[in-house]
Amino acid sequence: MPYSYMDDIAIADVAFRAEGASLEEVFLASWDATLNVLVEKPEKISPRETKKISLQAKRIDMLLFSFLNELVYFKDAEQLLLQVDHLNIHDPLGNPSLNAVLKGEKLDRRKHLCGTDVKAVTLHLFTVKKTAEGWEATVVLDV
Repeated sequence: MPYSYMDDIAIADVAFRAEGASLEEVFLASWDATLNVLVEKPEKISPRETKKISLQAKRIDMLLFSFLNELVYFKDAEQLLLQVDHLNIHDPLGNPSLNAVLKGEKLDRRKHLCGTDVKAVTLHLFTVKKTAEGWEATVVLDV
């Protein structure tokens, strides 16, 4: 599994560490970990709607922070549960940006078993760093 939850990091929140050989893999694993907090069986999300997003940040960690907050925004503002269909990260060490295609559907409580409501992605202990194996992110979600 490209991510693991960490019970000893944040008592009242949900924390996880995501790993991958590339930044794209870490971003995808982080999205999956966050989505799995929100809904118990994300595989039941049908690709009925498509959203395209483009984000920029001054640092790669802030790009991941913005990316994950998009998931929370779409869930709260539009009642959309979205999975990443396609993701590209550009210039990760300079002026990082990403383009992503997200697919999903409206939250339907009869179909989607809701997990824990994520209010926001926090900056508490938030990191993205290069490792010997690739990349690693630590994320704490405010629930």
